[in-house]
Amino acid sequence: MERGTMNSKQLDGILNAVSGKLGVTPKELENALKSGKIDKAVRNMPNADRQKLQSVMGNQAQLEKLMQSPQARALYEKLTGKSPQ
Repeated sequence: MERGTMNSKQLDGILNAVSGKLGVTPKELENALKSGKIDKAVRNMPNADRQKLQSVMGNQAQLEKLMQSPQARALYEKLTGKSPQ
């Protein structure tokens, strides 16, 4: 496998790990990410972590930097079926 790329199994692993930390099912997290409504997915997240996430989500420059990572791009492609622009 090429460095910086992820396969479906690895992405499922990320969804499983993140959903476990958020206290939601992997499917709930996936649906929240697909719909763009993450409020339900992060409802059990500690306040400090939720504030950090909201800070990044509200800062276009930070969000763009985050979306340039190979992992974020691969996750986006898996969830949406298309490449981020």
